[in-house]
Amino acid sequence: MPVFTVLGAGAMGTALCKPLVESGWEVHLWGTWLDDHLLDCIEKGEPHPRIKVEAAPGIKTYRSDELAVALEGSNVVDIAVTSDGLPRVTEMLLEHLGDLRALCLTAKGFWTNPEGRITLLPDAIRAIAADKGVSLPPIVAIGGPVKANECAAGEVTATTFACTDFDIAKGLAADASTATYGIRPSDDEVGVELCAALKNVYAIALGIADGLGEASGIPRHNLKAATFAQAVREMSILVDHAGGHAETPYGLAGVGDLEVTGLSGRNKLYGVRLGKGEHPDDALKNMNELEQTVEGYPAAPLAVRFAGQLGVDEETVPLLHTVARILRGEAGDVYKAVAAAVKP
Repeated sequence: MPVFTVLGAGAMGTALCKPLVESGWEVHLWGTWLDDHLLDCIEKGEPHPRIKVEAAPGIKTYRSDELAVALEGSNVVDIAVTSDGLPRVTEMLLEHLGDLRALCLTAKGFWTNPEGRITLLPDAIRAIAADKGVSLPPIVAIGGPVKANECAAGEVTATTFACTDFDIAKGLAADASTATYGIRPSDDEVGVELCAALKNVYAIALGIADGLGEASGIPRHNLKAATFAQAVREMSILVDHAGGHAETPYGLAGVGDLEVTGLSGRNKLYGVRLGKGEHPDDALKNMNELEQTVEGYPAAPLAVRFAGQLGVDEETVPLLHTVARILRGEAGDVYKAVAAAVKP
């Protein structure tokens, strides 16, 4: 039986185990130094604290000091930690890499390299590996509209596996699909990764529209719809400039992922707080206390810098810059700020 090892026992890492078990893999779930309480619940058969769903039966769990054991015999590995934790986990993985068919990535965000340049996470992994003289297997970016709790419960889910070697993406997609977990292979690693990072930023703006409506009692559905359309347009521009396919944001990785995140994801919920008038720092503190990671908060200023590296200015991607200003507390009236950014 092939072995698939997931690094990170958080919401998405645990959720991914469900379709992997059902598609016939032996699944190893390794928890970081921050995941002991999550593994405790999984091993007791209790619902995962973050997704309120029990982990798939049959997975093998490993603690942070058992990485080498967890990786033993692995054919595929997925890194499912936060973007902040990715460099350290990558360095640990490289010490026990072995001969892998593919290295998957559900971690999303940006990385600042030692020279201060902003890159996507696959390039971060490649840079860290190159610095240590380690050869990597093909990297597969996993993206698309996946809510962890629904995936973990076996609800119908569609996702994207992207690799610069399309045959790798296609083969792994075939081997990990189930009746309820459908995978669309792609060769656009850049597009899928960039959409996954950007959608967290734009979902904050969608949440702001909802929060404005809740606070005022006046629905802001038109504003939210205009925000959604502007977000997709800006993602397409940025993906195109980054060397990806301009159409990728109009599929699962962009429209699909932004839709599900804008409905009920953590970044959307954070935006709702802002729309209701909470200060960005206070809202973030409250969500951190609930163990609700808001990836869009650190990603926003990095995304602005990334856009600048690509030669894309504020006039071209006004919504991206507006969200970043709101998070810095510099936008003034958030309703007027978002409305101005999405006005044709």
